[in-house]
Amino acid sequence: MNLIDNLKWRYATKVFDPNKQVSEEDLEKLKEAVRLSVSSYGLQLYQVLIIENPEVRQTLKKVSWDQSQITDASHLFVFCNFTRNYKRGVDDYIKLISKTQEIDSSKVMPYGETIKTQLDSQSTEQKLVWAEKQTYLALANLLTACAELKIDACPMEGFDSNEYNRILGLTEQGLNAAIIAPVGYRSEKDQTQFRKKVRKSSQALFQTI
Repeated sequence: MNLIDNLKWRYATKVFDPNKQVSEEDLEKLKEAVRLSVSSYGLQLYQVLIIENPEVRQTLKKVSWDQSQITDASHLFVFCNFTRNYKRGVDDYIKLISKTQEIDSSKVMPYGETIKTQLDSQSTEQKLVWAEKQTYLALANLLTACAELKIDACPMEGFDSNEYNRILGLTEQGLNAAIIAPVGYRSEKDQTQFRKKVRKSSQALFQTI
């Protein structure tokens, strides 16, 4: 199974080669993998920014604990969860179902109302936590796709989300930077690649009941 071999190959890359860039063709494959990610109800209440601008990335590096991955990787993915307009997102989703599956919207509206009722039962804080979790599902697809394409990546929580929101103007858009992932190609100087992967054994991790 190539997937298992590729997952064994990948690691959280600490040092990227700034001279190596992900091709447009492979970038489109990564975007498609993210687009096809699972999401609660299928809503995808998030947006993904792909930062290429070197000046913007230099500014973001300063609020990312000055970590070199931010500027040295080929691209920087920023996964942003919605912070408002959830019901509008539901309405948009119902319209998309109707259009894509070529069915009358009245037949799927009850599904939309069910989702809205569930959202109404949650506090503002609960909705934010729930929406943020969705970005991690999309991130997982990105990391797996990178491994399949032998592209390196590094999921990162070590950044100031509030500063990202300010610098990228996210708050005004009803978005919040939840998790980031530089992608590119490892540097030969990155000693982390030579370490053995440390994971729990199957016996320790799984229980069959």
